[in-house]
Amino acid sequence: MDQANPFETPRTYSLHRAEYLAGFAVSTGLIIAHLGDIRWLPFVGLFLYIDLIGYIPGALAFKRAQGRPIHKAYYVLYNVMHSLITQGIVIGLWCWLAGPEWALLAIPFHLFGDRGLFGNFMKSFALPFEPVRQDGYLRLLDDLGLAHPKPVGHGGDPVPVGHLPASRREPQRVVR
Repeated sequence: MDQANPFETPRTYSLHRAEYLAGFAVSTGLIIAHLGDIRWLPFVGLFLYIDLIGYIPGALAFKRAQGRPIHKAYYVLYNVMHSLITQGIVIGLWCWLAGPEWALLAIPFHLFGDRGLFGNFMKSFALPFEPVRQDGYLRLLDDLGLAHPKPVGHGGDPVPVGHLPASRREPQRVVR
């Protein structure tokens, strides 16, 4: 929401996703406009390699862990492979070494689709690798007076929070 409160409410999260949907629409339009110019083998490879390196290993580790934490390397792999910076470097190197081509549209198509369509952004070490509802986030929404969004991903229905609002809690001491 701002630099002092770097979290998103359901509304700002939807707006954030909408910006990536615009990029997804542009990349989709360019793909359609240049269907005959795209080399499809490189396109498919460029589309898939991001998840083959950055998502599939962590998703498998998460499933095998059955709720236990997984190694932070999976988070780093995901974040590096799904970074616009990393993929911009890949596109730049491809253009420099092999020349520009329409198959490179696979990269923004993938990244903008992940963020805009599916709501997948960078993964935090503080959260499970796959989306699981966190009680702290639900309490935050309660404190802000916002409705809980419907469950997504691997989480079930949110458990009612039932905590005391901040105004009725005992003041917490600040240690300086």
